[in-house]
Amino acid sequence: MAIVRHLYFVPWTLTALIACSTAPSANDEASDTQHTSSGTDPSETGESTVPTTTVGMTGETGETTGEPPMLDTYQFAGGCFSLRSGDRYLAAGDPTSFAFAADKAGAARFFMKAADLGTYLFYDQDGGYLVSDDGPLVRQTELESDVTRIDDTYVSGAEWTLETSVVDWSQYQLRNRRNDRLLGADALADEGVPVTFEPAEGCTPHPELTLDATGQITRTMFDDGDLYGIVDTHSHIHSNYAFGGGGLFHGGAYHRLGVAHALPDCSISHGDMGRKDFFGYIFDASGNEEADLASLLPDLVAKQLGEDNHATAGWPDFTEWPDGPRRSTHQTQYWLWLQRAYLAGLRLVVQHATTNAIICDFMIGEGIQKSRYGCDDMTAVDRIIDETYAMERYIDAQSGGPGLGWFRVVHTPAEAREVIAGGKLAVILGIETSNLFDCKLTPRDGDPTCDEAYVEAQLDHYYDLGVRAIFPVHKYDNKFSPGDGDRAFIELGNFANSGHWSNFTLDCPDPQVGGFDSGNVNFGGLNMPRDVYDSPAPVDNSKFPTAPLTTTGMYLGQITEPALEGAYCQNATLTALGEHMIRQMMARGMIIEVDHLPQWSYVRAYEMLQEVGYPPIGSHGRNNGGVLYELGGVSAGGFGICRGDAPGATVQGFKDKIQFIMDNGGYPAEGFGFDLNGFAGARGPRFGDGVCPTPQTDPVTYPFSSFAGDVEFTPPRVGNREIDFNTEGLAHIGLLPELIEDARRDAVDEADLEPLFRSAEGYIRMWELAEARAAELGR
Repeated sequence: MAIVRHLYFVPWTLTALIACSTAPSANDEASDTQHTSSGTDPSETGESTVPTTTVGMTGETGETTGEPPMLDTYQFAGGCFSLRSGDRYLAAGDPTSFAFAADKAGAARFFMKAADLGTYLFYDQDGGYLVSDDGPLVRQTELESDVTRIDDTYVSGAEWTLETSVVDWSQYQLRNRRNDRLLGADALADEGVPVTFEPAEGCTPHPELTLDATGQITRTMFDDGDLYGIVDTHSHIHSNYAFGGGGLFHGGAYHRLGVAHALPDCSISHGDMGRKDFFGYIFDASGNEEADLASLLPDLVAKQLGEDNHATAGWPDFTEWPDGPRRSTHQTQYWLWLQRAYLAGLRLVVQHATTNAIICDFMIGEGIQKSRYGCDDMTAVDRIIDETYAMERYIDAQSGGPGLGWFRVVHTPAEAREVIAGGKLAVILGIETSNLFDCKLTPRDGDPTCDEAYVEAQLDHYYDLGVRAIFPVHKYDNKFSPGDGDRAFIELGNFANSGHWSNFTLDCPDPQVGGFDSGNVNFGGLNMPRDVYDSPAPVDNSKFPTAPLTTTGMYLGQITEPALEGAYCQNATLTALGEHMIRQMMARGMIIEVDHLPQWSYVRAYEMLQEVGYPPIGSHGRNNGGVLYELGGVSAGGFGICRGDAPGATVQGFKDKIQFIMDNGGYPAEGFGFDLNGFAGARGPRFGDGVCPTPQTDPVTYPFSSFAGDVEFTPPRVGNREIDFNTEGLAHIGLLPELIEDARRDAVDEADLEPLFRSAEGYIRMWELAEARAAELGR
């Protein structure tokens, strides 16, 4: 097992506040701080500099009259403490139990790992947790969780929430999150014992990944006053909560119980050697691109692949994943990896909740994988929104209290500006899913009536939840528009979702505007174009969720017919309800994501946007021949991979794009749209057999400094594995520093990359323009 270092920042100075009864606690007001990414803090040495919390807001008398004070419950994150009640200390009586039965010399020494704000794991010097599942205080070296059980209702007995003691207001009581009962002398009790946390030495830090960076953010603005920072316009941090949450996509960006439960061995859901990971097998760029339905049918019936797919080891070995370019069903945005990217200049992320009910229904309905909740799109969307706020709290908890973390969900352009100017990462909430608001093209029992009033109510509901960016449609036909028209297995999914045959035509916009619905039709036998887009479905696929193979197998003849060759596109455009939704999004100043609109819908949407001068976002890189920039919109781009004979080859395309943006009246900046955790792959390596047409030189070496010069990066590790960007590419988001460094070493001038670091400014300008147009339009 690798030696782990705890590299998140803990504001130790806040703890001094508790020593004075008249000083405000961290609960009352969270002050801003600088952000450090490394260096030595007490958690690394197992020592604590936190003063003993024997004096509370009532002084030393232990009074309990009037209203109880709010003691600081946040200050202990990452600290080393022993727990005392009266004159007895909590200790392990044997390898499997704890009790308040020892003197100071025999006290257990606990590393306090924050699970949430004011909630902790108590991890002793020998690697055991303080746990209570049903009463007794037990010591466990391994924990179960909702992940290991694939049970959304499971709550660990290892989580303890700190409260002011009702017995003595100058001390604490510990409430068990699983049982909602209090820590007693040797078991849970209705009335808990008062507890004092005494600083200790010699703790064992809780297992965690390393950050592999040192320094602190100093640059937040350009000299002209524009914000300094990169935008990732298209991200999916929490895809593990999509598809029923059962592990079709494996690994979390965080977990309350730590890295071992966020990134465990994926055999839990993917099976031995990944043989149940059908979805990854189809999507991974690892030699399986030719997989087709006929070849997979025997394996689907057997409920596992007939050959090994991938090694499954997660924490601490990570044998084959994370691997952004080759392993699509594994987490690439763990919170510390995201923090490393933030330290390299990432300052704005658009976090889209995404899922796919048909893929979920298939895997669950065939018994290949389990789920934690229903497959409906909006069930996953709601959960992902909740988890994004929970992750914000989690990072706050590691940082010492509310508002102190570097990850901030924002709801207005002004908030985004404030967060980025303060040296933190602003996060915008979005939705990218097919059955938006449960508005399927062909409703099923229990689905809502999707009319104008319902759509307006849903927009208001999700706006109130903080959502600002929305795709009107994703892969499949819905009440707003035909799906994006993506080919191959998406054609089958659309058939299962809607009960309609494919609807592709050669009668396309002239000139064509690109998009997913361009080119050949893979399943030619499914293509039966219709005149009326929302006519009654000719096929009843309502039994698909419970019998996927049986339902679709009835149409095996059509499915196995040959492909159709030609410049096909979707044979329909935005519906009246779709146009209404776009107008209502404009009225609310929301960010309209247009890149999954098929060609005819795309053309109509731009007509609507041009009528009022409203800016769109093309986070998959489309710009409608520059019209997007004329409207004040933003798109996404990136760098080339291979270097040429002359310097600057990897950044030349980026420079040309910036010039194109300027020629069309846009702000000279463009960020990324990585789409990580979105089954879109990731930037591959520059070195390796067959990667580039010419031999490559000048690999990234260490250490190197950020573009701003305020952070130094060392070789990235994931547990026991060292990752080499030169030969592996963007294995996870934390390799963004390397991607920038590689381009920087090829650039002719540092100024070539400046538009990248202005991209957060560019995105916020688009958002500000959207809100200004909304104010002009009214409601």
